[in-house]
Amino acid sequence: MQRSIKALEKHPIDMQKDSKLDLSRLNWDDLRYFLEVARTQRASGAAKRLGVDYTTVARRVRALEDALGTLLFDKSRSGGFLLTAEGQRLLGFVDSMETTVQSAAEQIANTGHALSGHVRVGSTEGFGCFFLAPQLARFQDAHPNISIDLLPVPHFVSLSKREADIAVTLERPEQGQYVYTKLCEYRLQLYATAEYLEAHPPIRMTDDLRQHRFASYIDDLAFSYELLYLERAVPGAVSRWRSTSVIAQYFAALQGRALAILPCFMASLEARLVPVLPGEIVVTRAFYLSCREDLRKLRRITTVWDYLRAAAEINRGFLMGDTPDMQWPDITAS
Repeated sequence: MQRSIKALEKHPIDMQKDSKLDLSRLNWDDLRYFLEVARTQRASGAAKRLGVDYTTVARRVRALEDALGTLLFDKSRSGGFLLTAEGQRLLGFVDSMETTVQSAAEQIANTGHALSGHVRVGSTEGFGCFFLAPQLARFQDAHPNISIDLLPVPHFVSLSKREADIAVTLERPEQGQYVYTKLCEYRLQLYATAEYLEAHPPIRMTDDLRQHRFASYIDDLAFSYELLYLERAVPGAVSRWRSTSVIAQYFAALQGRALAILPCFMASLEARLVPVLPGEIVVTRAFYLSCREDLRKLRRITTVWDYLRAAAEINRGFLMGDTPDMQWPDITAS
């Protein structure tokens, strides 16, 4: 590993010896390695995604730089592999090439056959686990040849780095070449277990909540301002148990030691959780569905996209806490 790093560090000197471009030396497969290093900013991360070892990635990047006669990355132990100006220009071309190849392969491979391919969906943690997971499991009944990766995580997923093909987020996507739509609104309410309510002072009005403790987010670690709703919904609320995970808050509330503001699509599935001051402590938020503009045209992406919109539409009442049961769209029509 150390030998390959040192070889890469010597590379700018080597390239000054011969700046003439020789396309016969260009191995197009090296562009895949370049693309993954550019996205992960780590040779080790690229190696993991490509299923090879670190030295293979280092060697292929070096070969590409030799063939092009230019330095594509600035390398450092702390910053990783950062694109040079030339590398940034190349990234745009190679990224477009990948999408074009995917589109061509999809149209040719799926002619007269069931739709196939791979789609990675990134989402907020609670929505991904409690809503998207069962919905996408049903989706594969109609499209068994489309493989799905679901990433329900308590942080943003980057579309530009291809961490996901489709993202469900609390906010509109960053500026760039993205397609997005408002997927749905959802409602959060205050919940507790019956055991908690029996063992603690009665709650008849919002002022009574000052005597109670809450499970909530860690303010300075919340990945979106949209998650910091406790203080706005319950001014003066005291939180002694905090987490970056809404699922952790959900399970903390189930222990009967605290109140928690939770999405209705999570809490309504658990009979032990009951609404507290229903209609008074209510928070409404929205989810947005987004995708890179160049990927949106791929049939498998369009199919998943349309299904998620259909699933959200048919479950409007469920997501808003008006009905307790999840519904399933007609997958034959997705």
